[in-house]
Amino acid sequence: MPSAQPPSGLEEFLADPDSAVLDLATAVARCATALGVPQAVVYLADLQQLRLVPLSDEEGTGPAMDGSLAGWAYRTLSLRVEESPIGGMTAWLPLLDGAERLGVVAVHAPFLDATLLRRGRALAALLAMMITSKRAYKDNLVQRTRAEPMRLPAEMLRAFLPPRTIGNAHVVSTAVLEPAYEIGGDAFDHCLTRTDLHATIVDAMGHNLLSGLTTAVALAACRNGRRTGADLPELMDEVDTALGEWLPDQFCTGVLTRLDLTSGALRWSNCGHPPPLLIRGNRLVEGALEGEPDPPMGFSADFRSGERQVHETVLEPGDRVLLYTDGMTEARLPDGTEFGLERFADFVTRASSAGEVAAETLRRLIHSILDAQTDRLRDDATILMIEWQPPGR
Repeated sequence: MPSAQPPSGLEEFLADPDSAVLDLATAVARCATALGVPQAVVYLADLQQLRLVPLSDEEGTGPAMDGSLAGWAYRTLSLRVEESPIGGMTAWLPLLDGAERLGVVAVHAPFLDATLLRRGRALAALLAMMITSKRAYKDNLVQRTRAEPMRLPAEMLRAFLPPRTIGNAHVVSTAVLEPAYEIGGDAFDHCLTRTDLHATIVDAMGHNLLSGLTTAVALAACRNGRRTGADLPELMDEVDTALGEWLPDQFCTGVLTRLDLTSGALRWSNCGHPPPLLIRGNRLVEGALEGEPDPPMGFSADFRSGERQVHETVLEPGDRVLLYTDGMTEARLPDGTEFGLERFADFVTRASSAGEVAAETLRRLIHSILDAQTDRLRDDATILMIEWQPPGR
């Protein structure tokens, strides 16, 4: 059986010392040629996941996320094929970096066969790695995915955020934030270890640069403690200490979680924040993750009645845990009424029942809420969803 070796043209491209400094559009063209793909165009998801934006201005505005085959490929993580308006065929392939959806690749050819589709998938995998490695320092990639200027607090907070979606065979954690260009005090964090998923949501008081600084310090303190092996109580102490030392008049609410990937044991602490929601079998399990909340982070032990609490439950396969900030429930409808927890829970369960991947559920959910209240958010609105599937399923 022949070994799976990359085409010689690709080996030559990767060995070329100039390949690392090429602009991405040129690199896409050269990679496609090296892999034997006639023509390939990269489309990146915009910041709000409303449109797929071409990497090059020459390709126009790009297709909408909803109502196009390109968007379908992105939303469902699946191949879609259609006849090209200029002749031949177009294959739309999702661009994935692990669990993170980046966009799609359009492969154009006179005809499509299994060999060309296999090469297209290899191209998509290679380009996803290239995009992820370059967007941290290639501002043009960031600019292409923005539809409007971003306020300074939002720019600062987004520099601290991890990828929107992470995961492996047993768990996915995914998040969305709105208003995308104006967030001030909301943020999320998640990471995977060999045995656990850590996920955190934070909401600092206010909606300005100081709020963003508070959230940034809280995230940094959590990460610093987590990377030295600290458990949930110690992580909250780290945040209390950091805020008390550097921003003594500031505080933030939040929920910190830790999920055992094998057993499904979920441990969480609630620091003055709305309690997490549990979706099981496309239904909301009311009160499942409430527990008694502790005071917000930023208060020293002198102002608390005792040690911070850690709650625990065991998830069932397929369970989804939702962390959110009160900007979701305090959003106003066009008639002035508050969106409220009941309506929010109804949106969550209906979005979950569609059978989509977790990241797509959140994308549809946040835009359904924005559409319902005509895009007017009084406060930052952040949602983080965890979906657990145990090993062996």
